[in-house]
Amino acid sequence: MENTNEKSGNNRGGHFNRNKKDYKKDNQFYEKAVKVNRVNKTVKGGRRMSFSALVVVGDGKGRVGYGFGKANDVSEAVKKASEKARKSLKKMVLKKISAKNVSIPHEVIGRYKSATVMLRPASAGTGVIAGSSARAVCEACGITDILSKSLGSKNAMNIVKATYNGLESLFDAKEIADNRGKDLKEVWG
Repeated sequence: MENTNEKSGNNRGGHFNRNKKDYKKDNQFYEKAVKVNRVNKTVKGGRRMSFSALVVVGDGKGRVGYGFGKANDVSEAVKKASEKARKSLKKMVLKKISAKNVSIPHEVIGRYKSATVMLRPASAGTGVIAGSSARAVCEACGITDILSKSLGSKNAMNIVKATYNGLESLFDAKEIADNRGKDLKEVWG
């Protein structure tokens, strides 16, 4: 009997090649629809359906943004959200661990309303250990190694915003040393 649990062949899920199958690459941007929600509005003639979509967009080199779109069609909602996400792109501070591995420079806690996301740097080869919403933001940003824990809210929108807030609040050691008028070695001791 041959081994069917190889990298190619079975369709049993798992985390192999997650980046390639989950993300749509368009014009050097990674795009991921985190949540698509169907909303029913009851009117005189029956029910009217509309859709809302939460999309995360990043270039894989430190720039990431998110957007929320609503429309009467799923594809239109995703398109609107994607356009808003591209407008909200911001550069995040990242730390290169090795030739291929990228993490964050220090531990940080991101907060948005009742959602709290703890982000910790990880050693090379750890991978992105995060829930689906925080994972989408980290992978779109280009982070390859990070530990995260979502505390409080389970709302995908709030978790994305809390993760984004945490990444925005990261400090660059060189920038801090320049602001203080000191050498990088003096700041780190």
